[in-house]
Amino acid sequence: MLNNILGIPAHPLIIHAAVVFIPLLCLGAVVYAVVPRFRGKIGWAVLALAVISPIAAWFAKASGENLRDRLVAAGFSPEILDKVNQHQSYGDRTWWFTLALGVVTLVMLFVNSGNRRAPHVPVWVNLAMAVVVIALAVATAIYVFLTGDSGAHAVWEGAVP
Repeated sequence: MLNNILGIPAHPLIIHAAVVFIPLLCLGAVVYAVVPRFRGKIGWAVLALAVISPIAAWFAKASGENLRDRLVAAGFSPEILDKVNQHQSYGDRTWWFTLALGVVTLVMLFVNSGNRRAPHVPVWVNLAMAVVVIALAVATAIYVFLTGDSGAHAVWEGAVP
């Protein structure tokens, strides 16, 4: 599963969804958390991103694990595999931070939805959720960068003069 798409390794193709959707979730969740007047306009997009982004991160992670297994089986050098392992470590953290941001964002959306089933929470709870969303968004964005940067170095370092 997730090895090839039309004869091309799946991982470099699949990561594009994560590279697009995860930063958009970071931005959308922060805007939703700190600018209440925009909530009605962007709530649907933030909801979609909170669901799609963790899925994209999981597929990127799973396809990367499959690609790493293929590199090991092909006998790639320990130097290259060390870079791939570092990239994989960052990717694992990106997945967990994206999942956490998605879940907290969904809770924040529900609490602020105006739905009669949603609990009415004190202002401090919304502030606390906003702080958590901002912290998770920053951590997620950092790990998206570190994952992409380490992956690019693993692929391109020494390949292009």
